[in-house]
Amino acid sequence: MAAPMDCLESLEGDGDAGRRASGVEVALPSDPAAPAPLCPHGPTLLFVKVNQGKEETRKFYACSACRDRKDCNFFQWEDEKLSEARLAAREIHNQRCQPPLSRAQCIERYLSFIQLPLAQRKFCQSCQQLLLPADWREHGTHQLSADISVAQLGRPSQLLYPLENKKTHAQYLFADRSCQFLAGLLATLGFSRVLCVGAPRLHEQIRLTAPGERSVMRSLLLDIDFRYSQFYLEESFCRYNMFNHHFFDGKAALEVCKEFLQEEEGKGVIMVTDPPFGGLVEPLAITFKKLIAMWKEGQSQDDSHKELPIFWIFPYFFESRICQFFPSFCMLDYQVDYDNHALYKHGKTGRKQSPVRIFTNIPPNKIILPSEEGYRFCSLCQRYVSRENQHCMHCNSCTSKALDH
Repeated sequence: MAAPMDCLESLEGDGDAGRRASGVEVALPSDPAAPAPLCPHGPTLLFVKVNQGKEETRKFYACSACRDRKDCNFFQWEDEKLSEARLAAREIHNQRCQPPLSRAQCIERYLSFIQLPLAQRKFCQSCQQLLLPADWREHGTHQLSADISVAQLGRPSQLLYPLENKKTHAQYLFADRSCQFLAGLLATLGFSRVLCVGAPRLHEQIRLTAPGERSVMRSLLLDIDFRYSQFYLEESFCRYNMFNHHFFDGKAALEVCKEFLQEEEGKGVIMVTDPPFGGLVEPLAITFKKLIAMWKEGQSQDDSHKELPIFWIFPYFFESRICQFFPSFCMLDYQVDYDNHALYKHGKTGRKQSPVRIFTNIPPNKIILPSEEGYRFCSLCQRYVSRENQHCMHCNSCTSKALDH
């Protein structure tokens, strides 16, 4: 999961409703054909300030990915006219903010790195960078890890420091329990390809195989963290901003994603996404609909009525907002937990049980939740529910969110 763009606790209870009362909302541009100005994270989004439910009249462009001006200070009024000099300075700034190595350079370095003897495979913890022998002198005073094995290269999320600024690209990574459950469930459901949108741990889990075994599934990771470019070839990773559907490496990366989704006429693929908790639902929904449209382009005429299977992992209190954009989605009772989030862990190990759930358009009666963790099958609802979630005869449903405070 990338960064919560706002404090999660401040949103609990009514999802985006608090934001509507006082905060910002995504707005429609006055001229839909006009391209949005660019910041280092791609096309910006148009926002409008909202105070006590009333929108201000003047709209502004700001970064789609960062809510903290310290992380990306882009700001432009919608009706503001910029001089050629300011536009040129902005373009230079955007270029300077890009990673020091291109995607092609990262791949070239990775291929050289894996050819090195184990004793020469070093990783700079200070710079978060795989090192080639020519780099050693420059990093001589830094904190280094040596003897980087093939297994470690396959789990980069354990080599890299999680980015933990809560208002930008903080990463809360799936705990092994949730990661293994998700990977096992996807295999049981018969998927052969998984598009991981901001779920690096799941991507790693899917790619893990015992020596000599062939993986049942393939995975493509779309994530904004450029550091993953060091560890994956083109067909396994695209640097991507899920808030504006922006591929940082342009058309070539977009084509990788398109081919992945459209392979075998789109059969056997599922999208699993774990967005920032504080991210606005609307731009995420717009992006996901663009990925769905990309998938549909590869469908035969007979399959045009089908939906791209999706797991959207998000806090339960966004249920009404998500279902507003995707009416076919339902929420599962399964609690998703994270390794490096003190509050949201399964069971009694955190201060609270995790409020994070799976929203999906897959019929819930097809999804078996682990009975050893207390999930049970409700014969009336025809789905697995949490042990605490008792069937309500009045509602004719298991309606509890099963969250123990």
